[in-house]
Amino acid sequence: MDKVNLPITIAVISMFISLFLSYFLVKVKTEHKLSNRLFALFLLLTTIDIGGILFDLLYHSPSNTGMFRNLMTFLQLPTFYLYVLSVCYYDFKLKPKHFIHVVPFLIVNLVLLPRFYSVNLYSKISFLENNSNMLEIQFIHIFLHIQIFVYIIAVFSILRKAKKIYLENYAGASIESLNWLLQLTVAISVFYFIALLKNIFKFTNYPNVSEWLKIGLFVFELIIISWYLYKALNNPKLFRNIDSKLKLIKDIHSNKKNTEPPTEEINFELLKLKKYMHEKKPFLNPSLTIQDISNDIEIPTRDLSLLINHKLGQHFFDFINSYRVENAMVILKDNTKNKMTILEILYEVGFNSKSSFNTAFKKHCGITPTEYRKSL
Repeated sequence: MDKVNLPITIAVISMFISLFLSYFLVKVKTEHKLSNRLFALFLLLTTIDIGGILFDLLYHSPSNTGMFRNLMTFLQLPTFYLYVLSVCYYDFKLKPKHFIHVVPFLIVNLVLLPRFYSVNLYSKISFLENNSNMLEIQFIHIFLHIQIFVYIIAVFSILRKAKKIYLENYAGASIESLNWLLQLTVAISVFYFIALLKNIFKFTNYPNVSEWLKIGLFVFELIIISWYLYKALNNPKLFRNIDSKLKLIKDIHSNKKNTEPPTEEINFELLKLKKYMHEKKPFLNPSLTIQDISNDIEIPTRDLSLLINHKLGQHFFDFINSYRVENAMVILKDNTKNKMTILEILYEVGFNSKSSFNTAFKKHCGITPTEYRKSL
């Protein structure tokens, strides 16, 4: 296969998979419709971007349609940003204020209106032939790279905050989902970094490097899309969102530091919490939240969150998992239950995945459940 056909072949495969996954995300029955539709839109925009190589083969002359298609890349990361918000927070809804994310796309199109969109074909050709000297093109390139940097930082900030809030308020399996979403964001960040290098080499004396990086981008894009497709098909309930109204413990503590309850009250609440944990064993519920315990022991959620995270020095996630691990250790020591598999035990004590069980057990004991059983 020659060099010309290689990127085309990869591009066609990537476009097919992207369109297939977009269709799957829109049609699949799920409660996360907005998240699915946002990511389907992101994939559709990605398909349009990849399709540039085919568009250039079909249309050899510059056109308004071709330029408009090129500039749709300004919509990709804003769509991904909104997707991450919708995944992290279950009460996320699209509002008129989110229209601001379309503004950069509108600006770059307006910038090209006088000297590209509204001129004849000859002027368009002249404009593109001298693109390195055109202020509009320089502005668009700089603006695009600034946008990429801002949105990637924003996405990482959202994920960092969401993970902290989750650890402080939930004890299910979504931490793995957030970790996976972080990995996807890292992969997309690497993709855009390579794209930046490609654009830099495009305007140097080494345009051939830019072409090879372009092929590499197609391959990398295909890998990312295939990876997401695999995840989507194997984990239809991958995400469990959090409440956007929840605040970080550090913010709650800073607001309440001047009204902290007396030591006697704190000790009483700690004893009440520990008694409840030992007697009722709420940790056996794999979907347990801090709100559930708050309702049962009648301690306000904020006070309970401060009690666990600040006074006990643990995230709620680790606090609950420590009880689950202790319960698992009791089962592993019980000779009458030595026929129970590790998988059966982890479900018995409230975990819902082997990886999260092994991670929590090793964090608590320093060894894996299998190693612990062998040491007895």
